[in-house]
Amino acid sequence: MAQYVLVPPLKEEDVRKLQLEDTVRIDGTIFGIRDATQIRIFDQNVEPPADLTGAVCLHTAPGVKKLPSGKYQKISIGTTTSTRMDRFVPALLERYKVRVIVGKAGLTEISMEAMQRWGAVYLAIVGGAAALETLQIEEIEEVWWEDLMPECLWKFRVKDFGPLVVAMDAHGHSLYRNVQERAAERIQRLGFT
Repeated sequence: MAQYVLVPPLKEEDVRKLQLEDTVRIDGTIFGIRDATQIRIFDQNVEPPADLTGAVCLHTAPGVKKLPSGKYQKISIGTTTSTRMDRFVPALLERYKVRVIVGKAGLTEISMEAMQRWGAVYLAIVGGAAALETLQIEEIEEVWWEDLMPECLWKFRVKDFGPLVVAMDAHGHSLYRNVQERAAERIQRLGFT
């Protein structure tokens, strides 16, 4: 297992070199997205106001405070479960060339196939680590679609964001599938099938 520091925007070769269980930290820009953001993009056919080419997208709806200056102060920026946003992943990778999705709980085989085809990875973050994530986000640089608050499109500047684990790589490997297969084998050995 190797360790990497990624600095977006990323190229396909940057993520194709990553292998299952590698450790990753991110420096630079991460975009925060959530269900409502992607519903606007894909179901309502509204182009995102930011260039997502080579982007790292974090599944989040942060807790923030709007300051008199119009900027946002971070209160708690944690990661949400990715599975419910699975249907958006193939188009996010194909149409917008997103290279990394950061989240919890993984994605399905449909997303796995899209990652393999388009050159992207899923990085898992430890659940309940919002306090650490919030510290690693240096600044909220931009916020678009504030009417969707807190599920806006966010632009975060991060330093040493992680550690993140490559849980689904661009070669068709998945930690989630591995765990399910091992669990099924154990259940069968115990005679519960």
